[in-house]
Order: sequence, then C-alpha cells, then structure tokens
Amino acid sequence: MMQALAGRFRAALLVGAALGAVMSVTGAAAQSADALRQSIAAEVSGDAILREFYAARNYAPIWVGGTSGERRRTDAFLAALRDAGDHALPVASYRGDELARAVRSASGVAQRAKLEAALSRAFADYARDVQSGILEPSRVTSEIDRAAPRRGQVGTLDAFVKSSPAAFLRSLPPRSDQYAQLMTEKTRLEKVIGAGGWGQKVTGGTLKLGQSSAQVPVLRARLARLGYGRGGSSTAFDADLQQEVARYQRDHGLAPDGVVGPGTMAELNKTAAERLSQVVVAMERERWMNYPLGKRHVWVNIPDFHARLIENGRVTFETRSVVGQNRRTHRTPEFSDVMEFMVINPTWNVPHSITTREYLPMLQQNPNAVSHLQLLDRNGNRVSRGSVDFASYSASNFPYRLKEPPNDGNALGLVKFMFPNTHNIYLHDTPHKSLFARGQRAYSHGCIRLADPFDFAYALLRGQTSNPEALFKQRLATGRENVLRLENPPRVHLVYRTAIAQPRGPAQYRPDIYGRDALVFSALTKAGVSLRAVGG
Repeated sequence: MMQALAGRFRAALLVGAALGAVMSVTGAAAQSADALRQSIAAEVSGDAILREFYAARNYAPIWVGGTSGERRRTDAFLAALRDAGDHALPVASYRGDELARAVRSASGVAQRAKLEAALSRAFADYARDVQSGILEPSRVTSEIDRAAPRRGQVGTLDAFVKSSPAAFLRSLPPRSDQYAQLMTEKTRLEKVIGAGGWGQKVTGGTLKLGQSSAQVPVLRARLARLGYGRGGSSTAFDADLQQEVARYQRDHGLAPDGVVGPGTMAELNKTAAERLSQVVVAMERERWMNYPLGKRHVWVNIPDFHARLIENGRVTFETRSVVGQNRRTHRTPEFSDVMEFMVINPTWNVPHSITTREYLPMLQQNPNAVSHLQLLDRNGNRVSRGSVDFASYSASNFPYRLKEPPNDGNALGLVKFMFPNTHNIYLHDTPHKSLFARGQRAYSHGCIRLADPFDFAYALLRGQTSNPEALFKQRLATGRENVLRLENPPRVHLVYRTAIAQPRGPAQYRPDIYGRDALVFSALTKAGVSLRAVGG
C-alpha cells in the first residue's frame, strides 16, 4: 500500500512539473506576443492611418505573427508588388525587393514590428495607387475638375485582412475592358521598344497618290510595323497604299484623305516610347474613374472630337463634336455631372467674359455692332445702344449683358443639353456646320457643339415617350424657348483620352491638343513612374 501511495505521489510530481513547464511556455509566448504588440504600437505611432487601424485590433499583427494565413497574405502582396510595373505604378516607392529581403531575414520583436509597419504602409500606398490613381487630378491642372475615388485606407486594410488575399488584390485595379486592353497595349509597346522601335521615320514633303519617291518604301515599312499593310520596296504611291494611309488616318482621328501631309507624318513618326507614355497616362486616367459610370451615360472624349451615348455597355448613338480652342480661357474642362434637361429654342445669354473680351471692343468702335444681340441692364430690361457710352467702360466695370433670343441663327442653334455645373459648359446645336468636316475640331469657347443634335435629342428621349421625334418637333415648332426634362437623366463624362485601346486590331491615338497629357505624364514621372522596355 505504501508503495502505491509513493507511486501516485511521484506521478503527481511529474504532472505538476509538466503543467508548470506548459504554463511557463504559454507565459513566455504571451509575453512575446505582448512585446510584439507594444513594439508595433511604437512603430505605427507616427502614422495616423496605421495607428487607427492597429489600435482597433489591439496592435495585433497581420503579417508577421507566424500563422499560415499571414504567410499567404504576405506572399500574395509581395507577388502583387513584383507585378506593379505592369500597371505603370511607381515600383520603387513600394520598396518591394527590400520588403521581400526583410521577410526572409527579420527576427526578434523589434525587426518584426518594423517589418509589420512597413508592409502595411506599402500595402496602403499600393492599394490606393492601383485602385484610384497615383496623382490628385486637380493638382495637375485646374482644367481637370475630377476627384479620384479614394477609399479610406483604414477600411481598405480591414477589408484586406477579412478577405482572400490574392482575390482582394486582383479586385483593386479598374475592372473595365478598356483598362485591360490598355495593359495589353502597354506590354506590346514595351516589346516594340525592346526590339528597337518601328524603324526609320518618314521624312520630306507631302506624299500622295501618283507620286514616286524614295520615302514611299520607308512609309510602307513604317505602316506595316504599325499594323497597316504589308510593306514592300515599290517607290510608287499607289491606290493600295492610299487606302492603308486613309485607314491609319481614320483610326487616329485624322482627315482620311489618303495624303501624308505634315499632320499625318507627325503622327506616323511618333515613337513607341511616345505612344507608351500616352498609354500610361490613359491608365492613370482610367484609375481616376474607377467607379460605375452609369448604365446610361454620355461619353465626350475631348481630343477624339466625338460624343457618344452608351447604354448597358453599348454605344447606341455617336456624333462628331467641336470642343474648346486651345486657349487658356477656352479649353474644355474634364468633369462629370448629370444631364437633367434639354432646352429647345434656347436663348443665348452671352457669358460676361465673352461680352467684355470680344464684344465690348467692337461696341466701342461701333455701337451698332453685333446687332443680333440685345443689350440688357442688370434687371434684364432692354437698353437702347444709343444711350450708352461704351467707350467709358472697361471689362472690369461694364454693367450690361448681351443675349440672343431664339432664332435659326442663334449661336446655340435650336437645342442645348444641360447638366448644370460651375463651368457653365453644356452640349448644343450650332448654325455653323462646316467645322464638322474638319479632322481637328477645337474651335469653341469651351462648350461642346454637336453635329447631329436632333438625333441626339431623339436618342435621349427614347423610353419616356413612344415617339421622341414627334415630341421634339412639336416643341420646336412653337418657336419659343421651352424646357424638356429627361426622365432617365444620364451621367455626362467629359474626358480626355489620347490612347484608345481596341479589343481587336491596333490601338488608336489622338493628338494631345491641349498638352494636358504631357502635364499628367510629367507629374507621373516625378512620382516615380518610368517607361520600360522588354526583351531586345
């Protein structure tokens, strides 16, 4: 019996020792975890975003805690950083290689806490950039009145932790077809640059049908490399070559006359690097608009000189447009708004800037100038021109305004389409139709003139009346100004895209008519974005 008691006593001692060891290990682990949390708190204390995120989770790690989930999260993020250049992002700013080395070598509480904070900061920056753009659009130029759709970085971090890492990272860039096609075009151009470009440039004077020139084979070769024709050594500019030139011109917003004049030659001679810079800018602009555009929306691409109505992802109406002149006071801005109504038989209330800058000097020379415009006082009362000494006024103190009543020659034509905005920009008809025959159509004071405004009105009215054309013409026949509200008001997006990728065939490019793309690319370069070549 005494032996049995002794045996039970030894067993109890062993169990106690084992429990003590377990408690010691558990206590040590708890102390280590507490130390890591304290160290993380110290590392993120100077970063308001990270401090808020980690405080809400009692400073528990999301990268360096040693769990399998954290390892998957880290691996997925480092893989995304390795591909950041595919999105034309400032790769070096995320320090991907440095982070990868630290992941392999970090040991001890202090190093792990430092790595934890560095990974979270890099993730927050990368997620913001790839999702909604690197730049703040309005800081590039005030002519871009567009706010990037920034998501809260704390919320993004929190959502990432609760999601499948790889799937979450794939969801961040724009999901639009255009963004994917631009990425494809970017890769293609990088390979072209790596292979030495598109070869010899076309030089000399104008080339056209019937000519024979040593530059014609150069033209054939360059067109073939751009995806037009098969090249060849013939020095004769024949009908087949003319057709390929015209096709290139149509695809690049040029007058398709089949003649290689200065404008067409300048576009043909753009280098692959220049085209790549346009693609990189277009990708950034796509990120600025990484939100639903509207099932029904109007898309006005300023340097493309076209307006389109898009419904459920399909272009249902398209027309040529005239946009603002390339002058500081006339350039059409970029912004989005909602088209609420159209005005049929509109009155043109001449903007004060146009009144004082263009018409006041004319009135000072001849009080009866621009007689089709009415002179009004501040209360809207008609004023006799003979009672006004125009020479006594300047642009800063001119107290009158001008307006043009509804008529067939009204500067706004017979209909305008309104999406009220601080820029006083809208779409409208025009009595001056000849400008629509030109390839480059930057002639207005900033508003967008449409080649086919009546057909545009009918397209907008579909769905709210069984006979849109009859309704419109009935209102038009009154000769009086009247407002027709849209029951399904579309979003209007005034955009600036000089690189337009296609699902099939060569990408299309447009001239940077305002130099706005150059400003964006310069800002991207300063932010750390660079062009790259592949292969070669």
